[in-house]
Amino acid sequence: MENNNLIRFEDIKRIYDVGETQVRALRGITYSIQQGDIVAIMGPSGSGKSTLMNLIGCLDRPTEGKYFLEGEEVSTLDKNRLARIRNKKIGFVFQTFNLLARTTALENTELPLLYSNMPGKKAKALALKSLSLVGLEGRELHKTNQLSGGEQQRVAIARALVNNPSLLLADEPTGNLDTKTGREIMEIFKKLNQEKNITIILVTHDSEVAQISHQRIYLRDGLIEKEERE
Repeated sequence: MENNNLIRFEDIKRIYDVGETQVRALRGITYSIQQGDIVAIMGPSGSGKSTLMNLIGCLDRPTEGKYFLEGEEVSTLDKNRLARIRNKKIGFVFQTFNLLARTTALENTELPLLYSNMPGKKAKALALKSLSLVGLEGRELHKTNQLSGGEQQRVAIARALVNNPSLLLADEPTGNLDTKTGREIMEIFKKLNQEKNITIILVTHDSEVAQISHQRIYLRDGLIEKEERE
């Protein structure tokens, strides 16, 4: 991978047609993220954070420009190829957890593996290992409604990790948690980054969450306003 870049953007633009109006959500982003970095994407509402996150996560494609993931240009791939990349290379963690109700922590964690047609026994073993990584030993068979908010977010992280992705995307991962629990979740991210060298990209309004990052990107009006590196 050239210069150890996991991600490279070259003049990325994203324009949405809203009726007869064009909304320029991203106006030309050029940036690289190295394997093993923790990156925080920050900025006010409407700055382009969510648009950029969707592009990084292969949930959307740019209107103009090129996006390279692990050296492969993914900005021109069709929906099926993008879906395969999401399943194999990218884990997602959301503010609202997005867990299936009335199912266990184990069943939620296994889900991406079952989508990829992995045999049940192997999927269960990998899911148990992933739950162990986030400190949920003994809670695997508890249903979603029997878990605290912090535990539910740990399940969401375990599910995001179960495919051993190159990249973990977290959108306001502490937004629905109290301060103490939020700090515990951040410690899990730091541990995963240090021990597994997983690249983590955080979209956050919270400067305390951003403190764990190696670099911070501040967006405004669809452009990088400034960047900071540790």
